[in-house]
Amino acid sequence: MSVMRSDLGTMKILHLKKRGCFLLKLLCLVVLMLIFCEFLVYYVVIFQCHWPEVKIEALRSSRQSSASVLKAMFLSDTHLLGEIKGHWLDKLRREWQMERAFQTALSLLEPDIVFILGDVFDEGKWSSSQAWADDVRRFQKMFRHPVRTELMVVVGNHDIGFHYEMTTYKLKRFAKVFNFTSGKLITRKGVNFVMVNSVALEGDGCTVCSRAEAKLMKLSHKLNCSQQHYPLYRRSDAECTGEDSALPEEKNTPFKEKYDVLSREASQKLLWWFHPRLILSGHTHSACEVLHNGKIPEISVPSFSWRNRNNPSFIMGSITPTDFSLYKCFLPLESRVTTIYCIAGALLGLLILAHLQLFNPPFYFAQHLIRKHKAV
Repeated sequence: MSVMRSDLGTMKILHLKKRGCFLLKLLCLVVLMLIFCEFLVYYVVIFQCHWPEVKIEALRSSRQSSASVLKAMFLSDTHLLGEIKGHWLDKLRREWQMERAFQTALSLLEPDIVFILGDVFDEGKWSSSQAWADDVRRFQKMFRHPVRTELMVVVGNHDIGFHYEMTTYKLKRFAKVFNFTSGKLITRKGVNFVMVNSVALEGDGCTVCSRAEAKLMKLSHKLNCSQQHYPLYRRSDAECTGEDSALPEEKNTPFKEKYDVLSREASQKLLWWFHPRLILSGHTHSACEVLHNGKIPEISVPSFSWRNRNNPSFIMGSITPTDFSLYKCFLPLESRVTTIYCIAGALLGLLILAHLQLFNPPFYFAQHLIRKHKAV
């Protein structure tokens, strides 16, 4: 009798060990899946990106020439959700995606400077002081950066409102955090950048608009490159191409001046004042490349967030005082990450069913048939 009890106890222990081992394996698979989808996938994708080559003066040594090239990253429309429209799960998912993408890009690419081209926040135009402080805190955590990398932020309509919503208070609040002023000139490695508050280029003589235009006019003779939120005037995205351009059904929709793009008048003023060699803008959430006056390129940078695009991206620029070269770096597709989760979830479900003997995988079914055949 005692022998039978001992055998039953041993079998029970073995059963518990087997179950514990199975649960441990499942836990390991779940952890590996999470590590890949939430961390490693960003390294796998962004590792494929590289800084584009740019022409450098042949008389300089290779080390001096390499050091003279400014490595700049351009991204746009992060749209950090606020307390009014932001669902906690949406915030968690999309903000984690942007944080991991940004931190991975900094780690692998080591840019000298990063520009965010407006619409940092989704509800900055109407957020309270406390909500603004909370949003800023989250932004600073997500887009933290080492001392060697500068971060410059351009104001967008969602940060301070459209022209009719824009106030001096909102501008000062944004400027205090991001040290931004319209017409701000920064020079790095001999390359001049002018950051434009395109919301203030309404041309109606408002106080903010007059100050912005006056400052831009003073800086007009120094411009190399320009960063702003609104694109310069174009009729639509009809001629935009690429996998991250607007959807086919949206491309022929006419743009509204002062809402989707700058007005013709404001666009012409910027081109007349500065004769820039490169313009970078955001706002539309889709990619586009256009030539103004047949020679001045404007690059519209797509949204950096999964909330606005399935295939976010950013621009990498190698820039010198005389030349520049650009490369687009795509982030992981949200649909692909979701598919990986679905496939992994289905496999885990099958493994659990097989362990409970509610489902026999094809391998075990074939093995059973072989044994039966040998017995005959």
